[in-house]
Amino acid sequence: MKSDINIPEVENVFFAAVREWSDDFMENIWNVYLVNDSDFDLDSVMVVSKAFGTLDGEMKKTSLLRHAFVQIPAVSVVKVEMIEQSVIQLNNEFMVTYFIGNTLYDKKFTFIKDSINEKNREEVPILFVDGVIVR
Repeated sequence: MKSDINIPEVENVFFAAVREWSDDFMENIWNVYLVNDSDFDLDSVMVVSKAFGTLDGEMKKTSLLRHAFVQIPAVSVVKVEMIEQSVIQLNNEFMVTYFIGNTLYDKKFTFIKDSINEKNREEVPILFVDGVIVR
């Protein structure tokens, strides 16, 4: 019975944290983008994010944030949310679910605590700016 279930693998879809200037905060902040580097449009996209971990010996977790996108075209990006500086010290998890045609895909991506920093930056495809990528 389990052998009849086909779970497709997510390919060429990932998250990137990019440090950008914010006029609202008058400083550089980290924004998280969903990158679709595939040849297919992603339909009915749902992203659920949360942060969790231990700070000063105490378990911390944030509320769940939900983001919905009708469609993310092939070879494009969409800004999902800003990551507050205090939350970078926690694990930041992003669960994405989407359709390509009639096939449902889902995957969990996690920025491990303190991994969002300047020394872990690399060039983000499509955006062509440096950021921290989690695949």
